[in-house]
Amino acid sequence: MRNFLRRAAVILIAFPVFALLLLTGDNRIVPPPRPPEDVPHAIVALGDSTMSGEGAGNYTPDTDGPRNDWCHRSPQAMVQHVKLAGVTKIFNFACSGADAQAIRLDGQHPIEPSQAAQLGAIASRYRIDAVLVAVGANDNPQFGALLTNCVDAIFASAKPGCGKQVDGQWQNRVNAMVPKVVAALRDVRRVMIEHGYADTAYHLVLQSYAAPVAPDMLRSLQNLSGCPLRTDDLRWVQDRAVPALNDGMRLAAQQGGARFLDLSRAGVGHEACAGGQEWFTRLTVNWQDFQDQARYGHALQQTFHPNAAGYTAFAQCMSQFLTLTERQAACVPDGHGSVQLALPTT
Repeated sequence: MRNFLRRAAVILIAFPVFALLLLTGDNRIVPPPRPPEDVPHAIVALGDSTMSGEGAGNYTPDTDGPRNDWCHRSPQAMVQHVKLAGVTKIFNFACSGADAQAIRLDGQHPIEPSQAAQLGAIASRYRIDAVLVAVGANDNPQFGALLTNCVDAIFASAKPGCGKQVDGQWQNRVNAMVPKVVAALRDVRRVMIEHGYADTAYHLVLQSYAAPVAPDMLRSLQNLSGCPLRTDDLRWVQDRAVPALNDGMRLAAQQGGARFLDLSRAGVGHEACAGGQEWFTRLTVNWQDFQDQARYGHALQQTFHPNAAGYTAFAQCMSQFLTLTERQAACVPDGHGSVQLALPTT
């Protein structure tokens, strides 16, 4: 028994020395990184056209066609108007036309690297307080292409509208989109973890899409001078397409570990061709692009996207959301021509 006690005492004395050797020797244990301090605080935007600023105009020259880069990042993009205490730097890595794969670490835009990789390149040089994401519509739903088909449908009134043509497969398209958005969000979180950010150290927000058109538009503009869309298709977009897409985005946020901001009703009363203060572009043609073979395919790219006024309004709602801790909320009309944040009722 006495020999046992001696051995135990030796072990107890030697253990701290052994631990110290581990910490100071060649095989020392390196603590995980921590978010950088004493550096500028920043907000980062990732995703597609509704985050890049498509529709707002005044695009940065490097994203308006050179080297076939059509990301169309605008200084009037929503992220540029978001306010968060202490933030002095904004990074917009979103790209018009991007799908969820463009965010992934193993994804790549034809011109630009992965958006998650671009986030990783600055995560140690800036203190990232929020990562805002809008992506998914360009995946299986192909929402932009759908609206183009809806424009074509106005010239074939004897045939079913674009909504009826796609309605039977719309939910399946949304369902197929969800895991892709989830994977993109998980890659964003992975990048942040690798740079020392716990999930609670910053805001990760996935926002959904606002309906750009509605069936109660001005009939005088329901043509090529404004919004050439059939009334039945407009009703389908408002009542079926956007709500289903919004529900899919909410599910993706839950599964991907992100907060969720519902924008599906944010533009009610301000849709394209509604009259008054519109927050979305009408049918928009850049006629100069038609004169350039390298650009003519993008002459209609701005159509049915939020404009500068819309992005500003949505940014006010996002700014409110970032001051709270709720996992989800919605931007809805405030009854005075703008939007307000609505929290889910319990």
